[in-house]
Amino acid sequence: MSEARDRLLRTATELFYAEGIHAVGVDRVIAVAQVTRATLYRHFASKDDLVVAYLTAADEAIRARTAAARAADAAPDDVVRAVGRHIADDLQSQGFRGCAFLNAAAEYPDPAHPVHQAVLRHRQWFLDTVTELLAATGETDPEPAARHFVMLRDGAMAAGCLTDPKPIGETFLLGIEGLLKYRNR
Repeated sequence: MSEARDRLLRTATELFYAEGIHAVGVDRVIAVAQVTRATLYRHFASKDDLVVAYLTAADEAIRARTAAARAADAAPDDVVRAVGRHIADDLQSQGFRGCAFLNAAAEYPDPAHPVHQAVLRHRQWFLDTVTELLAATGETDPEPAARHFVMLRDGAMAAGCLTDPKPIGETFLLGIEGLLKYRNR
């Protein structure tokens, strides 16, 4: 990745997440990244392409954290807990504004739009991954449990930016413990 492309993507990521995608125009990204319009369009054919790249980078970061949790020599229950802990930690990060994917879906509601499609790809991967992780714990019906996990996560992401995120994260982790404790019942 060129230095200019990296700077554009980092700038767009910060601005889109902090202020909203529609609220930030390409002129602002260009100014803050200190590149020319031609440089932006050499790397990204449109603002939509830049938004998809922003979401792809967020997706890759989550995939990497999940892969690291899976690669650790830990019991399956502890891998599920590690994924949950990453989410709970995110809630308390500086400038937390909720889930980048849910925020993008709210701004791009058309399911055929490339941005919405990027959101759906990430969410399907996350659901599939959590299903696999829960299956590894011995859960005999992991799909509903995984959907429950994802719903807990979505709720924590929404509530975590509206109020004190610490108890929200703690409640989210208790919910995961409940999924692990009451599996197969």
